[in-house]
Amino acid sequence: TINDETVELVQPYFEMEDYTLQHGKKVCGNVAGLLSWTQAMVVFYGVNREVLPLKANLAKQEGRLKIANAEKDKAQAELDEKQAELDKVQAKFDAAMKEKMDLENDAETCKRKMQAASTLIDGLSGEKVRWTQQSKEFKAQIKRLVGDILLCTGFLSYCGPFNQDFRNLLLKDLWETELRAHKIPFSEDLNLISMLVDQPTISEWNLQGLPGDHLSIQNGIIVTKASRYPLLVDPQTQGKAWVKNREQENELQVNSV
Repeated sequence: TINDETVELVQPYFEMEDYTLQHGKKVCGNVAGLLSWTQAMVVFYGVNREVLPLKANLAKQEGRLKIANAEKDKAQAELDEKQAELDKVQAKFDAAMKEKMDLENDAETCKRKMQAASTLIDGLSGEKVRWTQQSKEFKAQIKRLVGDILLCTGFLSYCGPFNQDFRNLLLKDLWETELRAHKIPFSEDLNLISMLVDQPTISEWNLQGLPGDHLSIQNGIIVTKASRYPLLVDPQTQGKAWVKNREQENELQVNSV
């Protein structure tokens, strides 16, 4: 119930010299307490008059803060919801980007394979003519195989004792004429050496001491492929040295006569 008028009415008493706690105690303790209480109430009124607006403003601001916090919580909830949706979309985006990269890598790999295949096809297209020609040659070679085998077996069976000239006479003048007479196909340019032995074997024979001329190679073929035991007429001992080197791993025993 204190107001400005009440404070104004008691103000002259506060200005009196004897209106103090010390003078009040001289009169009576209760009077001193009442005196001190009136002073305190005036001070309280002065302070409370400034505090009440602050309290009202505090309550108002607390109300606003409560509303703001509620709006903040709502906004945070919406933000969390949108963030969850964003995370899902981001995960889908990352998966799509990974799939895109995988597809691009697969496409690049497929492109490289296609380019390599195209290059290979282009390169092999030029071989088609050669392969076709070789296929025809193989077919013709198969037809001539019977006559070629007859010449080779005749060479192995009967040409061993003769020199190069007589061997050519048997092959070219006699046996090939006989094959033509009986209409047996054979290769006109038959190479007996390449027919009966490969080049690496010839090179190995040369390393073992066999001379590299055609007659010596033919003799080596007869020695290694004929079914009968060969008799070597070897005045220069080249054949003997070759046989010893060739059969060294087999521990060949040589008896000198």
